[in-house]
Amino acid sequence: MLAGLYEIDWAAMGHAYGSAEEVPELLRGLASADAGEREAALDAMYGAVHHQGDVYDSTLACIPFLFELVADPSVRDRGRIVVLLTSIGGGDEVAEEYLDEIVIEGGGPAGGFGDAMDTLDGEDILGLLDAEGAAGDTAGWKFGEATEASAWRANYAMAVTAVRAQAEVFTELVADPDPEVRRAVPVALGALHGETERILDVLRDRLPVERDTETRLALVEAVGTLALRRGGPAAEAADWLVRLAGSHAGDLADRASDAPSPSADPGLRLAALAQLARCAPERLPADTVPTAIALLRAVRGEKPSTRSPQEVPAERQKPATFVGHLRELREQAEAGRSAPWAADLLRTLHTALDDRVEDRVALVIDQLRSPDWGRRIDAVWMSGGLVRGWRGEYGELVALLGQQLADPEDRLRDGAASVLENLYGLAAPAADALAEAVAADPGSWVQEWSQGRPSLGGMVKTLARLGDPRCLPALASALDRPDIPQDLGYAIEHLGAAAAPLAPLLRRRLAEVTLNDEEAYDQAEPLLRGVAAIGAAESFPEVLRILRGAPAARRDWLLCSAIRALARFGPAASDALPDLRALVADPGSCIALEAASALWAIERNTAALPVLLAHLDSDSPHTRRSAAEALGELGPAAAAAAPRLRELLADPAVWMRVDAAVALWRVSGEAGPVLPVLRSAWSENVHTRAVIAGCLAELGPAAAAAVPLLRDELAAVRRHNNEGDHYGTLDVCADELLLRACGRALSRISGAGPVTNGDS
Repeated sequence: MLAGLYEIDWAAMGHAYGSAEEVPELLRGLASADAGEREAALDAMYGAVHHQGDVYDSTLACIPFLFELVADPSVRDRGRIVVLLTSIGGGDEVAEEYLDEIVIEGGGPAGGFGDAMDTLDGEDILGLLDAEGAAGDTAGWKFGEATEASAWRANYAMAVTAVRAQAEVFTELVADPDPEVRRAVPVALGALHGETERILDVLRDRLPVERDTETRLALVEAVGTLALRRGGPAAEAADWLVRLAGSHAGDLADRASDAPSPSADPGLRLAALAQLARCAPERLPADTVPTAIALLRAVRGEKPSTRSPQEVPAERQKPATFVGHLRELREQAEAGRSAPWAADLLRTLHTALDDRVEDRVALVIDQLRSPDWGRRIDAVWMSGGLVRGWRGEYGELVALLGQQLADPEDRLRDGAASVLENLYGLAAPAADALAEAVAADPGSWVQEWSQGRPSLGGMVKTLARLGDPRCLPALASALDRPDIPQDLGYAIEHLGAAAAPLAPLLRRRLAEVTLNDEEAYDQAEPLLRGVAAIGAAESFPEVLRILRGAPAARRDWLLCSAIRALARFGPAASDALPDLRALVADPGSCIALEAASALWAIERNTAALPVLLAHLDSDSPHTRRSAAEALGELGPAAAAAAPRLRELLADPAVWMRVDAAVALWRVSGEAGPVLPVLRSAWSENVHTRAVIAGCLAELGPAAAAAVPLLRDELAAVRRHNNEGDHYGTLDVCADELLLRACGRALSRISGAGPVTNGDS
């Protein structure tokens, strides 16, 4: 076994952390009789040789040996090696993407590379790596551009085609005695084997004789994957899935007494529905949701589990590898759960339903009402992704999330609190449940961290974001701590005037800030943000003390926070005018800009206008944008800035163009040059839309040409910032802000509301 392994110059190859000289021992480790050694070797393969999905020359050189290990029945844990090979080989779309980048030496078609690679055996693959490795000129194969990027893409293409060239090995393993191998093989066949029609027959023929539940589900998933393959048997696969999905939900009870068969198995029927949603959503039955709900109940039962999700298998030593840690986490998640694989089916169906928001909400609501904690945990996390990415009617769903806050299971309670935390205003139906949970557990008011400053507890933040004054006791308690939570000021901002009872505490803590301390900024910033949010002008002496005595450590940041607070006090801060006039000349751009804006806010004096104009020509894009925003706040008093703002309408940076357009409208009232810039930016960068919609509302009837953009946005099902796997904690808040701004803009454009410069 592994003949020729040491004839390869592994030291000349690389992986994520340098030389690949240890790879032969890793490959031997995968074949070890010792379970710990096998796991350590697999961990190192993922950690270095296939690091985060990357493909190196050493990865390519491993492929023949990995196939040899998979084919040897004496090797244990071969299912894990199948999974590794499947990951290295990618999928059909990956193959096409990377092969399209490759050209054969002499200018041949890109597809020729793939065609040639499909005929390679293990020795051929190693031969390609003999000369100069995969990066550059690889045994006669050349790339369109001799760049590192094209070399990387070549590695991926070679991996895809090399694994696909030997994928027939997987067909010999569909009946392997090892169930872990049988569970992994269908996924590999569905994603990698080139003869998709034959593989469809292989998968279908295997299903009636397979007795392992998870393998049966993997066979169905692989059929769905085949249907999605470019040139795959989509129609035939969909027909088979429709038949497998079987009868309607109302017939389920009758079918449950039938002899075991694929169509009578509720798990398989649910899997078929999930795969139909993936590959042929138009073939889904009209009653998909009630059918899925009935199938889920049949699979899991309606009786709550008798075991706690906290229970885990017998005590054992903490895993030493990342792979082992992931395995343990999965075991803990599945401990005590009936049919844990049903959660994967539900997630697949839920995700595949995509823009069918009402159906997805109905599925989640049914799970949240279940007496079974396992189903509710699954539903909590699915609801987070749904609300974050799609618009819809979520009142009932959110109220049910709130009910989970009273559950005795920590994981369920914490999960619901985590999802609610990022819903902002949409969390309102859970407000009472949040308030009860916060009042009942003062220990949750502040979250301590092993490093850095503490933060407010999630449920307290959620209440504050709702503007709910029932969080005030928690905030007052946080203000009494020696180390004030770093995000307390943001919570007070959401409460606004409702946080006025905190003003005396804020003032007292500001007076206690030590100004010769490197921690002055951390101590003062949340307090300054808080007094600014509620306009606590009685704190003026304490804010002025900080303005005048800011230490050198993070001085600029601290001064900017103090200046913003003074600006919010308005004329009540007039005694600070001499200090602010001096700071207008400060070499720090942010300080000068903030001071100039504060002068206007306090005394409506345009003396600082030249400073703002000068900063429109700064080398810093951020400074230019800040200057434009500040000029817009001055309105017609900054009319002298109009010529420069018109020039910035052609700036290469989209955000600069938007900020200049908004400012130009506010200082000059010119809609003509502004509207085309806003309409163009709307399509160029979705994240500009809330700002643009706010300005369109100010333009009123002059923005009539933008009405189609606004209506299309309001009609969209997906949130404007739905970016797949990439998301942020402000996604829901930002999108809801956009929706409100669009509605307001349409109202103003139609003449239903007043139009005022600066009103957004």
